[in-house]
Amino acid sequence: MTEHSLIRLASQRVNSIVTSDDSAPSFFTPGQKIINQSGFMRGHGTYVEGEDLKASVAGVVERVNKLILVRPLKTRYNGEVGDVVVGRITELQQKRWKVDTCSRLDSVLLLYSVNLPGGELRRRSSEDEQMMRKYLCEGDLISAEVQSIFSDGSLSLHTRSLKYGKLSQGVLVKVFPGLIKRRKTHFHKLPCGASVILGNNGYIWVCPTTTDEQGTGGFIQNLDQPVPRADREVIARLRNCILALAASKMLLFDTSICYAYEQSLKYEVAELLVPEHMFDVAVLTQASLQMQESVL
Repeated sequence: MTEHSLIRLASQRVNSIVTSDDSAPSFFTPGQKIINQSGFMRGHGTYVEGEDLKASVAGVVERVNKLILVRPLKTRYNGEVGDVVVGRITELQQKRWKVDTCSRLDSVLLLYSVNLPGGELRRRSSEDEQMMRKYLCEGDLISAEVQSIFSDGSLSLHTRSLKYGKLSQGVLVKVFPGLIKRRKTHFHKLPCGASVILGNNGYIWVCPTTTDEQGTGGFIQNLDQPVPRADREVIARLRNCILALAASKMLLFDTSICYAYEQSLKYEVAELLVPEHMFDVAVLTQASLQMQESVL
């Protein structure tokens, strides 16, 4: 039997970056001129050559008054207090869990920083410490909030709100942290019938929408409950849409994901993995966002 394989040459690779304005791209590559240095201050990710301020890393330019800096897309997550993160339990230690949050060091979730089953309020005892593995064990995915930052740069997390806790059925999508747009809320129930948690650390959780108004916090998992095929198709389409936007270096937030989902309906779910189709969805999504901004 002869197998036919599709070979894609490097010259045929689709790796374009979608920008809002071709004359003034928001994404800069190393060595590219940003602006004339006179009157501006040099920030992180930039250097001065002659009278020009140029980018030293590949990323998005940000301006704070007279300060110009380039925030790199390919970087480890630098957490801030109040950030929403999605992480994976990597290790159990004395009265704490170690959590992978895509940062330089593993984050820490202390035993007294979680809600006990049933919402009971009391001091943590040695029995609670012995049952830590029943609450959370290695490999479990959780949503949490950054409570504080230790002196070595590692993050201290908490899950004291009912919207935080162990994640059950869904799909984890990993993107660069710089692509996550900071918003007031990072928990979204999308009109397409699924919910997303946009972690500031670049980990995105896509799951079926639940009827619980307070979220799915705590340590309960509904792994035995079957997910309908229609919900699984929606989740898979959302996952491919997020990857399509990330491949074109577009910011990820609820509106951009919804627009990408609408523009992807002309393709089958598997077709969204083709680079040409991914780029087409990203371009149409950018056009929808520009149209929304012009109306507002």
